[in-house]
Parts: sequence; C-alpha cells; structure tokens
Amino acid sequence: MSRTTLDTPPTAPDAHAPLSHGLKQRHLSMIALGGVIGAGLFVGSGAGIAAAGPSIVIAYAVSGLLVMLVMRMLGEMSAAYPSSGSFSAHAERAIGPWAGFTAGWSFWVLLCTAVGLEGIGAAKIVTGWLPGTPEWAWVALFMVVFCVANLAAVKNFGEFEFWFAALKVGAIGLFLVLGVLAVAGVLPGTDSPGTSNLTGQGGFLPHGGEGLVIGLLASVFAYGGMETVTIAAAESQNPVQGVARAVRTAMWRIALFYIGSMAVIVTLVPWDSKEVVEKGPYVAALDHLGIPGAGQLMNVVVFVALLSAMNANIYGSSRIAYSLVERGQGPKALGRVSAGVPRVAVLVSCVFGFVCVLLSYWRPDDVFPWLLNMIGAVILVVWIFIAVSQLLLRRRVEREAPEKLVVRMWLFPALTWVALAGMAAIFVLMARQPDTRVQLYSTGGMTLFLAAVGYAWQRARGRR
Repeated sequence: MSRTTLDTPPTAPDAHAPLSHGLKQRHLSMIALGGVIGAGLFVGSGAGIAAAGPSIVIAYAVSGLLVMLVMRMLGEMSAAYPSSGSFSAHAERAIGPWAGFTAGWSFWVLLCTAVGLEGIGAAKIVTGWLPGTPEWAWVALFMVVFCVANLAAVKNFGEFEFWFAALKVGAIGLFLVLGVLAVAGVLPGTDSPGTSNLTGQGGFLPHGGEGLVIGLLASVFAYGGMETVTIAAAESQNPVQGVARAVRTAMWRIALFYIGSMAVIVTLVPWDSKEVVEKGPYVAALDHLGIPGAGQLMNVVVFVALLSAMNANIYGSSRIAYSLVERGQGPKALGRVSAGVPRVAVLVSCVFGFVCVLLSYWRPDDVFPWLLNMIGAVILVVWIFIAVSQLLLRRRVEREAPEKLVVRMWLFPALTWVALAGMAAIFVLMARQPDTRVQLYSTGGMTLFLAAVGYAWQRARGRR
C-alpha cells in the first residue's frame, strides 16, 4: 500500500466498509460526555493524591490542558476523515503505513490488556460484596456479557455506554454538588473545612516538586480512553457532527469532572488520610461527610465505571483491528464482518483480554508485570502520532479540501508544537522516576519492534 492510497478517495477510508451505522446521536453524545469519566479517575487518582497532596489539582490541570490539545487535534482530523481507525488511519495518511501500523497495533494491545485489568478491578469489588466467590469467574462472566453484546450489534454497545455514562455523569454531578455545599459550609450536619486541608499536613506541596511530578504522571494516564468517541463516530448516523460536538465540549468536561472533583476532594479530606488510597478518594470524601450509605453507593459507581471501560475497550480494540486489516495491515480473518460487526475481531480482542487475566494469576511475578510495563506509556506514543499527523495533514487539507475543516486546532501550528513539547517533557519526567522509567523503556521497545515490522510490511507491499 502506498502512502498516497488514503489520499485519493474523496470519502472516508471506511466509507465502503460493511460496518453498520447503528449508533444514534444520543449514544455518541453520552459516550462523549461519560467517556471522559474513566475508571482511572475513580480508581487511580488516590495514588496521585497521596504523592502530590493538594497540588494534585495543578497536576490534573496541566495534564488536562495537554489532553484538550490532543483531543482538538484528533477532532480536527476525525471530522475531516471519519474512520473506525481514528488516529491510526490519520497516521497512515499523514506519515505512512508503518506509522498507522505502529499506532494501531500498540493501541490494540493497550485496550485488550486494559479489558483484563478492568475486569479484575470489577471482580474485586464484587468479591467484597460476596466474599468467597472466585474473582476469575466474575471476570469471565463480565467478559462473556460484553463480548456477546458487542458481537450482536453496535447499538448494543451504544445502549450499554449510554446508561453507564448516564449513571457516571449523574453520580459525579451529585458528588460535586454535595462537595461544593460542604466546602461552603451550607450542607446540613457538616462544617466547612476552609483551607486547613490545603495548607496543613505539609502544605500545598507536601512532597515538593518530586511529588507533583509523580502526581502529574498519574494524572496523564487517568485521561486515557477519551479517543473512543472518535472511533465510535465512524459508526454513527452523522460522524462529522458527532465528532465536532464531542471535541468542542471536551474543555468544560475535563475542567468540571477531573479538575473540579480533585479540588473538592483535597479540600474536604486530608490528603494523607489512608482512606484516600485504601477506599478511593471519592468514597473517602463521602464517608468524611457522614452521608449514610454514600460511600458504598460510590463503590457501585466505580464498579459501573470499570464495566463501562471494559465495554468501551472491547469495542475500541475490535474496531482498531478491523481498520488495520481493511488497510492491509493485519490478518484478513480479523476483518470479517457479519451483520455490520467485525465479530472475529471482537472475539480475538476478548480472548486476548482474558489471557491477560489468566497471566495475572499464573505469572504474577514476571510475565504479567512485563505486560503492564509494556503498555505503560502507549497512550503517550499515540498522542505523539496524533500531533505529528495533525501537523502534516492540516496544510494538506487546507490546500485540497478546506471545507473539511469543520473543527480547527487552536493557534495552529503553535499549540501543536506546544503539545509535542509537553509530551517530550513527560517522557523526560518518566525517565527520571524509577517506576515509570521501566514503563518508558518497555513501551519504547514494543514501539520500535512494531515500527520495524510495520516498515518491513510496507516495503514488502511496495514491491508487489
């Protein structure tokens, strides 16, 4: 496949593919709204607070700005070229087939592994409610349910995500309202903490710059998964409108759900409270307010968030695999479509995810940690491909089809370069921390391997 192959058709690369368009606008709107509220926010933010203290708000604000820029760039390209391959297809169009291959397959590995991790997290919550039941059996049950739902029709994925997202949005909205009332001192039965938790226990930066760096790295990876809406848009009734709306509202969603909730939590609860890590920051905050049953209710929301992420990642991984095969960059069997669904890709993605679960039990000390380290920085690799692709494609679209620029990157190209500089800075920070350094090197190794395979594949196809 030549680099110009994707430039010649006037329509999107998947325009003649047999995928259905079963996602309605309400599905896409709620996926965009609830997709930003990922399992990483509920589950992973506790470790960030423990490391950074109240300055976690700054960490989420900085990483949130970077994510806004990335989503704006991705939205610009996805509105111009809607595709189930999303950034992978854009990278191929802008840089070459090897880039699409590398971005696509590395993201597929990330999503499939995440399916297993989220299943394990959800199973741990259920075994807390039902002690003595085996975790692996619950993971298997969740996997079967979402696998069957995704095999049947894309509208099933949309319906699951619609209601999952509605619950998450409603829960975090209620949390923010209660939290603001408590901070203001007008919630019955509670006194305003004032600024005592922000300035006490070591101050706003209790662990100095190093703690802020660790919190920043934790916050960056909590934003992973927002790319799903641009994948799903290709199967919606109006892809361009759906992507444009999702991207344009990304800023206030990130500010409200992520930065706002972190500010409420560290104001209400001492950052060094052990409950923040053990129970999770949202449960700890609600328990601190003394609202009966609120903490346990938030556990239900976390459970739903994990199931939502499982569902979304099964969907996303299958569509990325399908798009890669359609572009000649994977086994043809994965591209088989029945009733508008790439069912083989769904099954393979689910099997890979469950194998990751089994590895967590069979090889918890060597193979499983190696796998986790390998996917540790994949999201940053994907973001770099997005930024470089947007730099190259923007000028091309302006020359050839300016009417496709429904969404435009702010202050192009200055902010694109700022985003790339931010990603480079995060790589440097990861290299300085022992834990993240291993992730950086492992992900780098996988990326180089995939790039070499992709380039060899590209050269081999070019000789035909």
